[in-house]
Amino acid sequence: MSLFKKFFKGIIHNRDPKDETVKVKEEAKPKFYGTVPPYPNFNASSDASVLQSAIEKVDVDVIVAILVKRNNEQRQKIKAVYESSSGKNLVKSLKSVLRSDVEDVILALLMPPAHFDAFLLRRATKGQGTDEDVLVEVLATRSYAEIQEIKKVFKQEYQKELEEVIKDETSGDFTAALLAMLNTKRDQNTVVDMELARKDAKILFEAGEGIGKANVSTFINILTTRSGPQLSKTFQHYAAISDLTLPKALQMELKGDIEDCLIDIVKCAWNTPAFFAEKLNRAMKGHGTRDEALIRILVSRSEVDLQKVVEEYRAMFETTLHEDIVNDTNGHYQKVLLALCGPN
Repeated sequence: MSLFKKFFKGIIHNRDPKDETVKVKEEAKPKFYGTVPPYPNFNASSDASVLQSAIEKVDVDVIVAILVKRNNEQRQKIKAVYESSSGKNLVKSLKSVLRSDVEDVILALLMPPAHFDAFLLRRATKGQGTDEDVLVEVLATRSYAEIQEIKKVFKQEYQKELEEVIKDETSGDFTAALLAMLNTKRDQNTVVDMELARKDAKILFEAGEGIGKANVSTFINILTTRSGPQLSKTFQHYAAISDLTLPKALQMELKGDIEDCLIDIVKCAWNTPAFFAEKLNRAMKGHGTRDEALIRILVSRSEVDLQKVVEEYRAMFETTLHEDIVNDTNGHYQKVLLALCGPN
């Protein structure tokens, strides 16, 4: 069974906005679906001291235990105290004792989220070739506010405007779609407008399956401006008026980067954790392991929705993410990845 059949036949449960919040003293508070919550009884000075000793002794087990079990905000405090008390740069100190993939994942954990995303986008656009998948993944799954912060950090760190880099490294409809995600404020309303969903479904049907060439700008406009719940209802209406699901229609009508881009936007809108579960599975499927993808996703989702990603992985692939990581990795690197995934 293809992935999209799983998405659209309901094997992967669709999200319910009512499950996204809990009430605390009558105030709605978002549920935490990450796997790395704030460490209780946190003491930055104590952690910095233990970390300094571990670096001097090259005790990788302790380095891993400290940094993986603290959330990002706590890691930033440890970093500040370490550098203030030791007079040394923590990143350089860790580079001197860590190697290979465990170095990459630990250094990723030390970056604030916007810095990590800016780093991912720079790496995806630097050198020979462009990693289109990473560009779409980051821009399609971050909020408007997060993207504005990423743009700011990107300019500070790399002395270039992210928009200009995207224009230089991509072309055509794909560029238009990326810029729309970069600059358009997507509707965040969780209340679905049923009439708009029906209207959009009809517009998408005519743009993709009507007479003549597919109208890509119409797809880009609707897919980058509507909220996730709104798009989910639109996809349901689309399936009611067409013999095809929207992703299948996109595959038939479009080719290349723009096809992959719009299909990924559809996947994210329908079920973001399932989108990441599929990417993790692909990173470990077949010969070799795509470690950059494993690190990127596990680090970036560890305080967002990695619990849900782990659940979807089991539902989609009839094995656990933990089991596949154990089979594909080893050593301290494996320990970090498993710790980020939370309890099995």
